[in-house]
Amino acid sequence: MYQRILVPLENTRTDRVIIDHVRQFARHTGASIVFIHVADGFAARNLAQLDLRESEEMRRDRAYLDTVCEEMIADGLPCEAVLACGNPADEIAAAAVREAADLIAMATHGHRGLDDLIRGSVASELRHRTHVPVLMVREPQPKSVP
Repeated sequence: MYQRILVPLENTRTDRVIIDHVRQFARHTGASIVFIHVADGFAARNLAQLDLRESEEMRRDRAYLDTVCEEMIADGLPCEAVLACGNPADEIAAAAVREAADLIAMATHGHRGLDDLIRGSVASELRHRTHVPVLMVREPQPKSVP
């Protein structure tokens, strides 16, 4: 069914939701995994135009991707890591084509209304930029304490 899954990561705790989901999914389908993080700070967005060096934030993001990928490889799953720079939705859509992904799997925060308008939604933008199926796994809401 699916042979290559592109998994955008944010380098936040929400990532664990999609990492765990994709681990099980890839085991079941035999798919390989490509983790991607899109650095979108000033240095990342202007790296090529201004001939800038990789920022400390980008180095941390690369190390994070490598760590997550090594975790999957240790579990016996084929995995690669890609650090991209620019607009997240555009870069994820382009990577899906470049990496020949047949599924994009991502975690969502479940923002709604004004919160979504203020923070934006990569998932919402991405669905308008790609023809690759997008699987969205929502982060569980914290349980309220009685």
